[in-house]
Amino acid sequence: MSDAIWLALAMVLIIEGLGPMLFPNKWQHYIQQLAAQPPSQLRTMGGIMVIIGTVTLFYLF
Repeated sequence: MSDAIWLALAMVLIIEGLGPMLFPNKWQHYIQQLAAQPPSQLRTMGGIMVIIGTVTLFYLF
């Protein structure tokens, strides 16, 4: 089980690192736009991401 957690963490780091590595200017602009959003909208976006991830895991396993 711990191998799966390390694998998932490694994949997240790779995917999250691609944006700033390949497109640093666009990534910086995106982060600035994201920071300007109200907390309620960020919470909604985070909740949607958690739901999508949970449903995906459910279908995979």
